[in-house]
Amino acid sequence: MSELQEGQQAPEFTGKDQDGNTITLSQFKGQTVVLYFYPKDDTPGCTAEACDFRDNYAGLKAKGIVVLGVSVDDEKSHQKFVAKHSLPFTLLADTDQSIVTAYGVWGEKNMYGKKYMGTNRTTFLINEEGIISHIINKVDTRNSTAQVLELLEK
Repeated sequence: MSELQEGQQAPEFTGKDQDGNTITLSQFKGQTVVLYFYPKDDTPGCTAEACDFRDNYAGLKAKGIVVLGVSVDDEKSHQKFVAKHSLPFTLLADTDQSIVTAYGVWGEKNMYGKKYMGTNRTTFLINEEGIISHIINKVDTRNSTAQVLELLEK
């Protein structure tokens, strides 16, 4: 699959959230969506990113922005992550890797010289028409909301 670019239609997806509800991208048409991909529930960087979105969620929601987090962890893992950190937004359990693959964020990673396949931390900003307006490849996990708002205000 070719790499997604800003200005392209965001790939449609269907997934299950932490409560087993079916979620599709198209159900958010007319709203700005922050679709953020992260490697693993309850790890330091992923927790920092999720908590930054949590701490700024009221302001994002007031601007009509929907936050959706995606990882390949299962619903049960997401439930624990949401409960432990009081996350007010939806996490999608992409256990079959269909969403990470569609968005091109599943790839080879390298930790301590060991190569493995995993999710590359990436944030997509999707406008009201379902078009990718911005792609953040270098996510600042402690300031992810500020990164998003800076781009949306341009």
